[in-house]
Amino acid sequence: MKYKKVEKIDEKLSALGYGCWGISGPSFWDGTTDEDSIKTIQRAIAGGINFFDVAPVYGLGHAEEVLGKAIKGLRDKIFIATKCGLLWDDQGRTRNCLKPESIRKEIEDSLRRLGTDHVDLYQLHWPDPEVEIEETMETMVELKKEGKIRYIGLSNFSIPEAKRAMKVGEVCSMQGLYNMLERNPKSYHNIPLDYRVEDEVLPFVLENGMAFLPYSPLFQGLLAGAISDKKKFSEHDVRAANPKLNSPEFKKYYEVVVKLNRLAHEIGKPLSHIAINWLIRNEAVTSVIAGAQKVEQIEQNLGAVEWDMDDGLYERIEEIVSSSNLEL
Repeated sequence: MKYKKVEKIDEKLSALGYGCWGISGPSFWDGTTDEDSIKTIQRAIAGGINFFDVAPVYGLGHAEEVLGKAIKGLRDKIFIATKCGLLWDDQGRTRNCLKPESIRKEIEDSLRRLGTDHVDLYQLHWPDPEVEIEETMETMVELKKEGKIRYIGLSNFSIPEAKRAMKVGEVCSMQGLYNMLERNPKSYHNIPLDYRVEDEVLPFVLENGMAFLPYSPLFQGLLAGAISDKKKFSEHDVRAANPKLNSPEFKKYYEVVVKLNRLAHEIGKPLSHIAINWLIRNEAVTSVIAGAQKVEQIEQNLGAVEWDMDDGLYERIEEIVSSSNLEL
């Protein structure tokens, strides 16, 4: 395993992380079982992965519970990053909320589900337009002083919002949507994004000694070669709500993936390895948040860290992607 170190976090983090959205259970992702998820998490730890990214809203608390079960006796081997700021009702409908009292309830619930007395990285999941970021950050700083969290991070926040937050307390990481085909995306699941990763966020984290944690590195399976042009997601699968995978827009992404797959076959590497390696190669990227639901999937991901992409391969990828019709 490769590890990366940034100024604002004491620990070295595995260049390949583990994203827990996919362990939300079969009601949220097709083809998942808790037994498989637990085995996969434990295989990830054995393979040297120490960074685990989860959130209460993943499976409406279920993913945190599964992670908690999987890491019993292994807590000191991993760095847990969870989040706050998305609440849900009895029908599973979510809303943004970063009010101080809500955050305090969320951290207690997360600690209980995870079976731990502290979270290593506590991230604000999405901005809440109803609450000033300064008020939210004051609560985060208090939780840090109380020992319930160790570091503060932002997910899906713009640079101006990050600068406001940093005036109140230390922000150690930023998380955002980033992969070979989504470099400065303007939306995610129809949610507008007020940041541009490649143009804005990556230079910012390098300048400030912060970690950058890219989510959806495999484009929810598209860059793993797991989605064909005939693929249909069930109504329970969260990917059914991603218009980039389910609308006429999908065709332009799929056409690029076909070309990248040809390149992958030519060099004898899985496309998923190329997608993960492309991210790890970037000095601004700290830990790639890659999901895995089965042991064979995590072993596939681990293989991506065993080799280094050379300049020639990188340039061929850039030529394929830049010559496409994608808005990068």
